[in-house]
Amino acid sequence: MRVLVVGAGISGLAAARGLIAAGHEVVVLEQAQELRLGGGAITLWCNGTAILADLGVGLDGVGQRLTTLCLRTARGRRVLEFDLEALAQRFGSAARVIPRGSLITLLESGLPEGTVRFGARVGELHADGDGVRVRTETGQEFSGDFLVGADGVHSRVRALVLGGGQAALTGAAVWQGLTPAPFDPGSTTTLMVGRQGDFGYMGAGDGLMQWFFDVPWSPGPPPEDKPLEMLRRRFAGWGAPVEQMLASLGDGDAEVFPHTRHQVPRRWGDGRCVLLGDAAHGMPPVMAHGTNQALEDVATLVECLGAVPDPRAVVGVYSSRRRRRAALASTVASHALAVSGPRTVMQSEHLIRLNGATPPRLATRGFGLLLRALSNRI
Repeated sequence: MRVLVVGAGISGLAAARGLIAAGHEVVVLEQAQELRLGGGAITLWCNGTAILADLGVGLDGVGQRLTTLCLRTARGRRVLEFDLEALAQRFGSAARVIPRGSLITLLESGLPEGTVRFGARVGELHADGDGVRVRTETGQEFSGDFLVGADGVHSRVRALVLGGGQAALTGAAVWQGLTPAPFDPGSTTTLMVGRQGDFGYMGAGDGLMQWFFDVPWSPGPPPEDKPLEMLRRRFAGWGAPVEQMLASLGDGDAEVFPHTRHQVPRRWGDGRCVLLGDAAHGMPPVMAHGTNQALEDVATLVECLGAVPDPRAVVGVYSSRRRRRAALASTVASHALAVSGPRTVMQSEHLIRLNGATPPRLATRGFGLLLRALSNRI
């Protein structure tokens, strides 16, 4: 088939690679004038790296392989540890942190020249029994047999196909950055949890560190014009290495991204149009399931297109195979360690006390079971 993919982010480019490998002709429509390579680093769990390997994306030497996930209190006391290397052996693929720009570049480099059409913001979309037609805001027209909406949490395709349903704010936001590492984090990703919010950090390769602060957030007050001062006040008194991390940052290093969440729809599209990734199920970045779930969508959609004879029937099969797992991932991300109010702070502290008695082997087994529950691939 001739497939139109809207969006040249990670999910859109991954979908293009998978669809081309399956024998389809693909055109990717991207509203920006060039690839957008910013946005920090991405944590890929075992399922995400397995799917990228299936797509022929080699990750050796890119980013940082993770061997351990560690949960600490605000004072720095270790309460829970997961052996990610053991899970890599079990699932045949390792967890890894990769700068988003590096992953975008890897995905795009495997596409035929001219696959991505830039400056192509979708204005109108028409679909019928025979195919789909897109008209951009600049008057360009594209037609195909099938359309994939991979255009992010504020998806234009979702609005045109499903109508309404903007992602809702959750009451939290993440301040994050990808900067030169002020110390060597090794191959461990660390999350510290306290009443003031959450702080996490991990190496991203090439001397870089991905770090983040999750804090309560409301769209009402004026935008924070001095975020580092706010973070230093809010996280004062926390254990190492919070003070060292904040001292290493300069103006412009911290970007804010409000947490948002979609209600996961029962049907991820209509007729010959489907959604994937954040366009279908935008979720908070807590526990880093968003990109991994988007890659799960890609793998499942490519498989469904090869197995279902009628393109108009794909949306039903695809939705049924992915909805439960994506909804579970969204629930986990929204409630596991959120900081949106006193109740969730109490839940976080209860989890810390409860997990403090959990042996690493048992904790690792539980995390492996969670990854399997969220994955069609592993």
